[in-house]
Amino acid sequence: MPELVLWDIDHTLMATRGLGRALWAAAFEQVTGVPLREQASVTGSTERVILRETARLHGVGYDEALFTRFADALGAEHVRRAAELRERGHALPGAVEALAALDERGVRQSVVTGNVRRAAEVKLAAFGLDSCLRLDEGAYGEDGEGRPELLRLALTRANVSPGKAVFLGDTPADVAGGREAGVRVIAVATGRTPASGLRDAGADAVLEDLSDTARALAVIGP
Repeated sequence: MPELVLWDIDHTLMATRGLGRALWAAAFEQVTGVPLREQASVTGSTERVILRETARLHGVGYDEALFTRFADALGAEHVRRAAELRERGHALPGAVEALAALDERGVRQSVVTGNVRRAAEVKLAAFGLDSCLRLDEGAYGEDGEGRPELLRLALTRANVSPGKAVFLGDTPADVAGGREAGVRVIAVATGRTPASGLRDAGADAVLEDLSDTARALAVIGP
């Protein structure tokens, strides 16, 4: 087994069934005063990049102060609507079981996500996914712009070398980021990209989903 397993969140461990966009839109209008008409592509990106590009689409100036206000507002929206999140969203099949099985084997786990940390914490708690994760060893949307940067930071926080870590995500951006950071990448085809596309992106292994815990453990710790 690896020393550290790092997880992407959205479409790898959970699905929010469209509520995430609604919360994002509310936070965007709150800090800019402009209703959201169009959101920049979110797949495999980070909140910092998404906000900057979405602000540009709306003719809104971007700076670090805007991102800080937005991150606070987005986290607060998740807290305020946590009950709705639990009702509409769900943990993906096998996610809870995979986390628990790795924890039972003494494997350290955390997350690498484009979500701002408060939003990530609320979502993980809402679906019972947080108890096995060392969230202080993860990396979040406040911490950088791309997956490689976030992965390197998580490895530093956990004091683990790339060769002793595994990253699980659902997008080609996750795969590319993991490869650039030097970690083994297992892609999970529960997002928008099919298994074939994740293989073509260069994933070291691909799982259709996490529903078969034994299979997932075998791939994570070959």
